[in-house]
Amino acid sequence: MASQRGQGTVEWVGTLAVLALLMLGLGAAGVRVPGSELARAVASRILCAAALADGCGDEPEMIAAYGTEVGKLIREHMPTLAFEQGSRALPVDFRRCRSTECGDGPDGGLVHRSDRRLAVTAFVHVVDCRVGESEVSEAAGADCSGSRAGNLYLQYWFYYADSATLRDVPVVGEQGYHEDDWESVQFRLRPDGSVDQRASSHNGYNYERGVANWGSDAGLGPLNDLAEGLGAREPNGWGPETHLLLISGGSHAGNAAGEGRTERFTPGRRVHLIALESVAASDRSAFAINPPWQKHVWFDPEAEGTN
Repeated sequence: MASQRGQGTVEWVGTLAVLALLMLGLGAAGVRVPGSELARAVASRILCAAALADGCGDEPEMIAAYGTEVGKLIREHMPTLAFEQGSRALPVDFRRCRSTECGDGPDGGLVHRSDRRLAVTAFVHVVDCRVGESEVSEAAGADCSGSRAGNLYLQYWFYYADSATLRDVPVVGEQGYHEDDWESVQFRLRPDGSVDQRASSHNGYNYERGVANWGSDAGLGPLNDLAEGLGAREPNGWGPETHLLLISGGSHAGNAAGEGRTERFTPGRRVHLIALESVAASDRSAFAINPPWQKHVWFDPEAEGTN
């Protein structure tokens, strides 16, 4: 006990942590540092060991991209993914896989990797409309006006190789098919501490499964307005956070609550997180449908449509 061999002081750990954050911050800012990939890997491990992040996963990179507070909130609010029974598709990193051959995984139980060992992945986008922070988001083109002011929006985007809404329907099955499918679950953190959640579902955003969402699913504004006016569904698809994303087979449409058999799931802590802002700035991939950074909701976090 008297020996100090192998022990670390608070000052030493703090110094390493500051250096680690500096290295990650420089990388996130696009500054080229000799041996940057090695430095990033070492920095991530140091941050984990210093317990500045919740676990040795993606938190260091989230902190580097969005700051300590928001970086930790991103991991905290990443929901458990519950896939409809019988489905096999998994959300993956489109830069590594754009086909069902590498994107499909086990059809039951806890699943966090595809059959080709690719991680279940969510891309993150943040719209910060809080007082003192909104200027940065607005400078990037975000709308923080009206009811958006004061809120922090966290968007988690999922890429699937295709969408097959009517997969098992004779004759018209091909009409529901298209390559590339971007879906999302979004959170609205209010100044009073309450948190709302909604998920993309076909042409709109839903909270709970049910016929009241047909107008939203079909992109029919008047029908959707009627359902909301009658109190049959939450305004604009928002509802209280459930920490769960229910994912339909084929279409990958999402809901935060509702009935359904979901014997296949991925805990939120096992989902690989990637900051999407830097990817959007540099990626020039062509998609059959608009990627997140070309959608209205990327700039307006209260947008009603998914285009």
